[in-house]
Amino acid sequence: MAIPNNKNTVMVFGSNEAGLHGAGAARTAREKYGAKLGFSYGHCDRSFAIPTKDEFLNTLPLEIIHAYVMGFLAYAKSKRKLTFYVTAIGTGLAGYRHQDIAPMFVDHSENVQFDEAWRPYLPKETTFWGTL
Repeated sequence: MAIPNNKNTVMVFGSNEAGLHGAGAARTAREKYGAKLGFSYGHCDRSFAIPTKDEFLNTLPLEIIHAYVMGFLAYAKSKRKLTFYVTAIGTGLAGYRHQDIAPMFVDHSENVQFDEAWRPYLPKETTFWGTL
């Protein structure tokens, strides 16, 4: 199943702190969900960027990614009318394993859904949307 493309849908993708959305899920977010160049973290149109690389495109340490994830989870919890579709951030160009990143999202709200690849690492009541 693909991420639905409607006004209440937000694609959550891995970004870099420079806001260059040139490849992978970031490019899809820019082309289809309104992610803006230079906008490195947060909600923009129907996308939400979570940095996994710094402004020089070096992979961020897990503790910094975790801080960004915590901010996202608080935001998503406050926006219950939106559905957030989280891609497997940090597991492509940033080079982390699914088991490194997925557990950061364990305390998600019900309006957050995840890439199928994270099923083994999240609670069984979690909703999975498919994969990008």
